[in-house]
Amino acid sequence: MTATTHLPARRSVRPPEGARGVLMAVGVLALLMGCAALIGWLLSGLTARLLPTAPPYVLLLYVLGTLLLLMPLTVRLVPWIKNWYYLFPALVFLAAFTVLPIVLTVNYAFTNYNAVNSGQPDSTVRTAASLSADRRVVTIQETPQAGNAAEYLRCAKATCAGGTIVLFDEEASVPVRARVASVSGNRVTLAAPLAGTIQVANATRLNRYGYVGLANFRDIFSKASRALLPVFLWTVIFAFSTVVINAAAGLLLGILLYNKRLKGRNFYRTLLFLPWAVPAVISVQMWKALLNQQFGIVNKGLGLLGIVAIPWLGDPLWAKISVLLVNLWLGFPYMMTATISALSTINEDLYEAASIDGASRWQQIRSITLPLLRTSFTPILLSGFAFNFNNFGIIYLLTQGGPAQEGREATAQSTDILLSWGFNTAFASSGGQNFALASAIALIIFFLTLAISLVNFRAAGVFEEARK
Repeated sequence: MTATTHLPARRSVRPPEGARGVLMAVGVLALLMGCAALIGWLLSGLTARLLPTAPPYVLLLYVLGTLLLLMPLTVRLVPWIKNWYYLFPALVFLAAFTVLPIVLTVNYAFTNYNAVNSGQPDSTVRTAASLSADRRVVTIQETPQAGNAAEYLRCAKATCAGGTIVLFDEEASVPVRARVASVSGNRVTLAAPLAGTIQVANATRLNRYGYVGLANFRDIFSKASRALLPVFLWTVIFAFSTVVINAAAGLLLGILLYNKRLKGRNFYRTLLFLPWAVPAVISVQMWKALLNQQFGIVNKGLGLLGIVAIPWLGDPLWAKISVLLVNLWLGFPYMMTATISALSTINEDLYEAASIDGASRWQQIRSITLPLLRTSFTPILLSGFAFNFNNFGIIYLLTQGGPAQEGREATAQSTDILLSWGFNTAFASSGGQNFALASAIALIIFFLTLAISLVNFRAAGVFEEARK
């Protein structure tokens, strides 16, 4: 009787095939990156406690070092994963520039994060302080805007246990955050002796921010008639009107310039292409000067015809018309070029047959050109609507969302679209910043854009095409 020895199964070095293999590879790489980020974060936190003056980029060094150590170990456990390491740069950029901003936006939407509640030391109420010999008790000499240290630090508990105090040396160069054990009058007892050699000269509190649930969304919808509804309505009108006007102008010019019997058509094409070639920043600033009510050339020319100066950028209605006209100048070359490109795909024999049958030029355009252009133009029009729905540049450069309109919020004026409203809320809200409210607006914009896109795709029959 012989005993048989079972050798451990050798791990496969052949990567899984198909979509399952891609998903498994992405999952393993994402888990590897997550573990490296977690270990790097823990090590950087420990370093910050032991060495408060450590530079912030230590976190990156820890993450990269951990990643380099974990990669060979991962190959030993999952041999085929080395064939997918080329995805690392793409996943890093995806996580840094797409996933992380989305996660932060969703997180901030449910907080009170703003210029005041920023999680940073409050420099406006910094006060003189001293540290005891055992480096355990901080004595605050004055408590600005408060009666005692507990009120000054804005502690969540009456004893201030678990709170944070920020300490500075004489130069106030590097803030050191220390955990509080208790507070008695103006004396703050730390949870542990202050590490390092810092000589405390000043102290201040943290401007904490916390979760407030749906408070930001309630605030937005409670003022819907003064901000959300009018801004949303104008955003839809702006995007739809821009697409219709630009498409009509581009279609007309494209059909005219595609005529092979037109002399100098290449010169006309080049001339009409220039508005698209010139950077929009320059073009919009030029139009802003041209439409100036007092000194603009447009009103000067109208004055020669006896027409009263028009407040192009000073009246809510005329400002909206100005935005559409300037956006027409910027957008029609793209539609014209798309039309010319689409026309080149139509068989000339169709026009020759129509001419033989006695069809006029207009009948050929109506019965041949326009129906055949529909397939090419549908995705262009849908993408144009989505782009202009969030076309922040033209609004910011031409009108900055103004002019002011009575009954509106200060951040949501006559020409503001949803995106510029969110920008104003984030960076110019009552002279400060309200990032939490802006994040809530961003989430609302996301769901509105998603709903409109689904309606557009359904109307265009995109889903039916995908099922075929």
